Amino acid sequence: MRCTVFGTGYLGATHAACMAELGHDVVGVDIDPGKVAKLSDGVVPFYEPGLEEVLRRNLEAGRLRFTTSYPEAAAHAQVHFLGVGTPQKKGEYAADLKYVHAVVDSLAPLLEHPSVIVGKSTVPVGTAAALGARARALSPAQVEVAWNPEFLREGFAVKDTLHPDRLVLGVDRERNSARVEELVREIYADLIADEVPFLLTDLATAELVKVSANAFLATKISFINAVSEVCEATGADVTVLADALGYDARIGRRFLNAGLGFGGGCLPKDIRAFMARSGELGADHAVAFLREVDNINMRRRTKMVDMATRAVGGSLLGANVAVLGAAFKPESDDVRDSPALNVAGMIQLHGAVVTVYDPKALENSRRVFPTLNYATSVVEACERADVVLVLTEWNEFTALRPRDLDRVVRGRSIIDGRNCLNRATWRAAGWVYAGLGTP
Repeated sequence: MRCTVFGTGYLGATHAACMAELGHDVVGVDIDPGKVAKLSDGVVPFYEPGLEEVLRRNLEAGRLRFTTSYPEAAAHAQVHFLGVGTPQKKGEYAADLKYVHAVVDSLAPLLEHPSVIVGKSTVPVGTAAALGARARALSPAQVEVAWNPEFLREGFAVKDTLHPDRLVLGVDRERNSARVEELVREIYADLIADEVPFLLTDLATAELVKVSANAFLATKISFINAVSEVCEATGADVTVLADALGYDARIGRRFLNAGLGFGGGCLPKDIRAFMARSGELGADHAVAFLREVDNINMRRRTKMVDMATRAVGGSLLGANVAVLGAAFKPESDDVRDSPALNVAGMIQLHGAVVTVYDPKALENSRRVFPTLNYATSVVEACERADVVLVLTEWNEFTALRPRDLDRVVRGRSIIDGRNCLNRATWRAAGWVYAGLGTP
């Protein structure tokens, strides 16, 4: 089939390349000529394992191309995926839908044949219905809007697109949606044949699936971090406690790792947008708990600064602090709302000399915090450090041993912000080890 994907950021570029991988004829569209040029040359402008290989393979096969031309895209296909960003509004919790609206306002008047706009972006509930009315008012042709939320994990985006755990399609029940369902099923025919569950819903339910999933995940992470605060007050061990909880089939062990908390471009802004939209609908009391989920998450960052302060004798002024990790999670170069980079910045504001190392996120980090020092290796970052902070659980960091740093640090003190190190090994080697929620 022929389809287009509007937006070539993390979501859009991945979806475009993977739809081509499924055999479709795909045009990716972006208003940024720089992005279009890079992708057309087979270069992914962000780090995502495996994506560049998929991109290049399909460019060479002629199944994928990129353009800035809306008329070209409108004429190319009858199915148009919408994968632009929905960032948090400045100074507010609500999602900013200006990019979503801009695509519909530019595309709809150009459609000359019956078309379907399929949303992938995470949007507040009610957006799809409003976009449908907006598109039909602007288009000379018949236009339907459906919603097919994405469930990508950074670091696993290709796998999650080509082998998802479910497909959700929301359609307008008040309109003739059979053709919409037929087209989307045809696009995902290979996945459905592989018995990926396909759930057909109304528009509002489809919009709520992704944000509800993120809210639940954020709640689970903040729950164990709240428990870790109690563990710190009592001398209990949150890692052993989490193991014990994880054996309960109703709870499970995944995402029960206490630590520095969540960040990135999805969870923080999505739960805040959920709260904002619920308030607009008069249901703010129903998600009031998410405010505390957010608060717990942010408290972990200030706790890490306090731990670093204690580790260097009570004042960060003039201390040398090594920060290992800048991305919000491993296998990503994304530093949006990154707890690691946020902590590095706060420690610098307290007067410390901070040196950061991350295997993939240094370039993005420099754009956000140009005043921090950046190193090109773990050893360089830790030279003459009074304390070492492990804030992103890259394999390179979890594999560290005390002997790797003994000869370069000034103080043999390490703070494990992700509880990803073997604390017995570090303590046995004479290091002062501290972790969140551990004795």
